[in-house]
Amino acid sequence: MDIREFDYELPPERIAQIPVDTRDCSRLLAVNRRTGVIEEYLFRNLPQLLRAGDVLVVNDSWVMPARIFGTKVGGGAKIEVLLLEDLGNRQWKVIAQRASRLKKGAEIQFADEVIAEVREILGDGLFELQFFDNGRWDEFLERHGQVPLPPYIHRDGKENAPLDRQRYQTVYAQPVKKLLSAAAPTAGLHFTKDLLDRLRETGVSIVPVTLRVGLDTFLPIRSQAVEEHPMHRERYRISEQSAHAINDARHNGGRVIAVGTTAVRVLESAADTNGQIRAQEAETALFIRPGYSFKAIDGMITNFHLPRSTLIILIAAWLGRERWREVYEEAIRRGFRFYSYGDAMLAW
Repeated sequence: MDIREFDYELPPERIAQIPVDTRDCSRLLAVNRRTGVIEEYLFRNLPQLLRAGDVLVVNDSWVMPARIFGTKVGGGAKIEVLLLEDLGNRQWKVIAQRASRLKKGAEIQFADEVIAEVREILGDGLFELQFFDNGRWDEFLERHGQVPLPPYIHRDGKENAPLDRQRYQTVYAQPVKKLLSAAAPTAGLHFTKDLLDRLRETGVSIVPVTLRVGLDTFLPIRSQAVEEHPMHRERYRISEQSAHAINDARHNGGRVIAVGTTAVRVLESAADTNGQIRAQEAETALFIRPGYSFKAIDGMITNFHLPRSTLIILIAAWLGRERWREVYEEAIRRGFRFYSYGDAMLAW
């Protein structure tokens, strides 16, 4: 498949720069894959689209304040670092901006006397850094770490800290060590605690899984052939309780609705050939492309994604290679807001 098949034109004004005032007041485009019918709702109307026995599977990963800024020791160059993966013992895999001249052994000075040494140069702007923090790591991140907003959200060099720290995090996120994320599972940003309570009252189960959102959220597809794109491994976890709840719902005729592409990848990675979910903690490099046979889900809630991304390719696998484009064009025609702080789609 040619990557150009997954391109589309989006007017810049359709890229959401800030979230709506109330999470569940975002818009929801409901797409019926069987009938082709497209309907429009507010996200808070979701309970009327689901039924008792359905299960919503959410990714409860916590977004850490992963963007930090330092200065190259001995050179003075400003370096922007995005923490991607905790390798243990204060070693991190990172993306570093303005770091083309960093060499192995170079040091970066951060605030609060935190220093990092370049241990490995991995290419594509990726490095392994060893941090030395005098036991002040958590305090340092809390004081100086910034929300890792995507580059299409513009803050003119300033973080909108109170807003972004609250809203670029789901209301059900859990700060579990080793499974902290460098980006939000954005389909979940639309839920409020009240909406979750109303869903439970209608008999819909809310079941958590965890996937650490990492590298492939930030790396574009550079190969012309989609199949040549290397997916990086991301760690996930499904508890015995969650696996049982999902399998029980399916056995009793309920629908499994994944909230976000990350939840889709967890479920499809953990499912056997009959769609049964196994409790596990593992890594996945699953790249879902058109032609993939879904085993574990009956629908998904997702935001509108970047062109030429692994996420839009997953959507094309679910909706169809031609149908996804029609849906996106309809969303643009209706004035939907796109990307992380944008509106949502329910496709089943």
